Amino acid sequence: MEALRIDKDLEYLRQVSIDVDLKKDNLKEDIQLIEEYCLSHGVFAIAAIQLGINKRIIYLKNTRLDKVDDDKWNEAQVIINPVIKKQVGLTKYWEACASCLDNTGLVLRPYKILINYLDLNGKKHQKTFKAFPATVFSHEYDHLNGILHMDKALEVRIMNKEERREFRKSHGYEIICKDGEFLDLEKDYDKN
Repeated sequence: MEALRIDKDLEYLRQVSIDVDLKKDNLKEDIQLIEEYCLSHGVFAIAAIQLGINKRIIYLKNTRLDKVDDDKWNEAQVIINPVIKKQVGLTKYWEACASCLDNTGLVLRPYKILINYLDLNGKKHQKTFKAFPATVFSHEYDHLNGILHMDKALEVRIMNKEERREFRKSHGYEIICKDGEFLDLEKDYDKN
């Protein structure tokens, strides 16, 4: 299985994903498909919509910067119907995406986010992501809303996986600030 891509599936990728109804939706096959894709591809995470599953599901495979080059690392976090409650601080990183070909974009993201979500058993959770995990989650959350990282990028460069790995050695993850309202900080940063 391959991820849907902007060159042939852009309209599908632009839709807003629908909430999962845990009483009606059988997620076993969906999660198995998502997990198999993540384990066989060098991705940090994936939103279900990227695999043709129009449901608000995020699978986090890797949110650790020290494991960026370890394609086999797998955290196996399944997040259902996430809602971002708070976004704080500001970071930037050269993001890539399984759906966006070789388009690598410099994207501003919050340093810290607070989310509410459900697990596979329908149990409600609240979780805070900080730094790089917040970036990974935010990227996938945007997919659930039909937004691509290129839409938010300050700059886009075309780089394949090897070029991107080399480039990130000198252009790594950057924490700009750890507090303040993200949307205000993002707006002010864009003015500079």
